[in-house]
Amino acid sequence: MNYNEVLAAARSQIGPFCKACPVCNGRACGNAMPGPGCKYPGQTAARNFDKWQEICVNMDTLCPNTEPDISFEMFGRCFSSPIFAAPLGALKLHYGDKYSDQEYNAVLVKAAAEYGSMALTGDGVDPEIMKASVLEMAKVGGMGCPTIKPWNKEFVFEKLDAVKAAGVFCAAMDVDGAGLPFLKAMNPNAGSKSVGEMKEIIDYAGIPFIIKGIMTPEGAIKAVEAGAAGIVVSNHGGRVQGGVPSTAEVLPAIADALKGQITILVDGGIRSGVDVFRALALGADGVLIGRPILTAIYGAGAEGYRVYMDKIVSELKSTMTMCGAASLKDIDEKKIWRG
Repeated sequence: MNYNEVLAAARSQIGPFCKACPVCNGRACGNAMPGPGCKYPGQTAARNFDKWQEICVNMDTLCPNTEPDISFEMFGRCFSSPIFAAPLGALKLHYGDKYSDQEYNAVLVKAAAEYGSMALTGDGVDPEIMKASVLEMAKVGGMGCPTIKPWNKEFVFEKLDAVKAAGVFCAAMDVDGAGLPFLKAMNPNAGSKSVGEMKEIIDYAGIPFIIKGIMTPEGAIKAVEAGAAGIVVSNHGGRVQGGVPSTAEVLPAIADALKGQITILVDGGIRSGVDVFRALALGADGVLIGRPILTAIYGAGAEGYRVYMDKIVSELKSTMTMCGAASLKDIDEKKIWRG
């Protein structure tokens, strides 16, 4: 199958809220919730997409003619590219009945590991969701990253026990989910975490830990203080808080504040290999992609994942060739034009 065939197949398997658009730019869904939309005013996903398109790449073909090297090392592991699957949840509610969260994560974790990549998986009110994804990761040598909601400490520790028992490579917490009502209803309370609380959680984990949901330099510095091995610059697609800037807009200042101290991943609106190039040039080490990967899996399962990844990897390599970047380390701010 090619990518257009995967999309066509997805349209009969997904919905009714998601339209499996040719380009997932946040316009058809707007603030449709349930669905893949975002919180009022419903423009964050579209803004994420648009701001990447405003960045131009600088062509330079007076350079050696070599095959671009996109291999990527993170936390001592080598990956085939700097492109990873973002965590998604409540699939039956937002995307249709084809997959439960557990079924989707089972396909995703295996497909990503076989591709030389890694899936970050979601969490939910049902504790079996994360337990199932951790077991799937154990089947592929622990390759994966379960993303835990900012529950109260006791519940987080319980989840981390399962992660460690399965020998999983790393873990994450999407702190940008702090405003979710079901977290606030917990006793003891869950939600926002102080630096001290995050440090206690990361120390307990004892494995590389990523904090997802960082949108300011100050937040990034706090993540370093808490002992995070990496962050994800992410606004949750605007699903929890509307009226926020795009990840492309805040990434440069965050990268400048961290100065390479920890790994920076970025999520939100990245839809092509050119977008991946732009993100790396702005200071990210790698990227997360969520909805397009989900659409591809809804269209053709593991084959859909491979088709999509082949597409975006090819686009990244082509852009590197045209811009004179032989490897990922050659992609810097000089390779882009921002007007």
